[in-house]
Amino acid sequence: MSEKIPIGEKVLMKGNEAIGEAAVQAGCRAFFGYPITPQNELTAYMSKRMLEEGRVFIQSESEIAAINMCFGAATVGERSMTSSSSPGISLKQEGISYMASAELPVFYVNVNRGGPGLGNISPAQSDYFQATRGGGHGDYRVIAFGPSDVQELYDFTMLGFDLADKYRNPAMILADGILGQMMEPLVLKPYEPIPDLPSKQPWRLGDPSTPDALLITSLILNPGGMEERNFMLQKKYETIIENETRYEEVMTDDADVVIVAYGTASRIARSVMETAREEGIKVGLFRPITIWPYPYDPLNKLADRVKNMLVVEMSLGQMWEDVRLAVEGKARVHLHARTAGGVPVQTEIIRDLKKVLASKDGEIVRNF
Repeated sequence: MSEKIPIGEKVLMKGNEAIGEAAVQAGCRAFFGYPITPQNELTAYMSKRMLEEGRVFIQSESEIAAINMCFGAATVGERSMTSSSSPGISLKQEGISYMASAELPVFYVNVNRGGPGLGNISPAQSDYFQATRGGGHGDYRVIAFGPSDVQELYDFTMLGFDLADKYRNPAMILADGILGQMMEPLVLKPYEPIPDLPSKQPWRLGDPSTPDALLITSLILNPGGMEERNFMLQKKYETIIENETRYEEVMTDDADVVIVAYGTASRIARSVMETAREEGIKVGLFRPITIWPYPYDPLNKLADRVKNMLVVEMSLGQMWEDVRLAVEGKARVHLHARTAGGVPVQTEIIRDLKKVLASKDGEIVRNF
């Protein structure tokens, strides 16, 4: 460990760099990346720290090459990682789908930029569908965290590596340009693995004690065999839903309206909630921490007592769809959306909250 890294102490660190240090502490053995903004500080940080630790850092020739290098490292049981932003993550999706099918663990990070297309380098949450619906081809899911501050970027990176290993499945963080670029104080916690992490010895390649582990593949040409693999994966996803769904509720007990938001948008929503309550508006906050598995059941129960919810997101209603699915018509779900680098503004959200409370039954308030 570098003597310059004060593990256990509070430091001021940029979000992208906090992810990198957490990966180093969690035992990432190989990082394969390719530059793209606004995640470049993460790749640059790993290019230094991995070499300091005597580990592997490769700036690959392309995003496609990077994710397939992760595939190779994972087959021999090594913790591997990649990161990118929006279109770069799209290029990696083929390899992520392969790894999900082959049941290989990998941890990756998307520091979301504005899109679609090449877009811009401004913050956005418009890759929500990609993160929560697998992202590539075929029936599969990835464990996806939506952190709201630099401390959570650090903590969920460590947890992401562990859950990827526990379930032999890709795990990721969906951040944005604000979280990646901002500096905040955080505690550099020492890595403590979750209990009962399974051994990789039974399946990893190259282990002389496991001579039967000769093939890791996502290619199953027999239709019945591929269907059987998918049913098996689905049972695993159901276990992940049961055990790994995470969320936070703030002041929802007496709320007349609840804001649903994650990531950077939830930071703004928390400030809105505090200001609105000072004005006498009873507002609560529901924050999904895992955007997959999504906290459908807790939101559904919340809709039994709160009949108006306002989704605040930096995308055009992508999470709004999940909230509507969750409440099953028991509450009206309104939308305040910004996109392509547009960031929610406190005064505009409060304006929409007042519209929600004044709206008629069946009326849905949207800001566009």
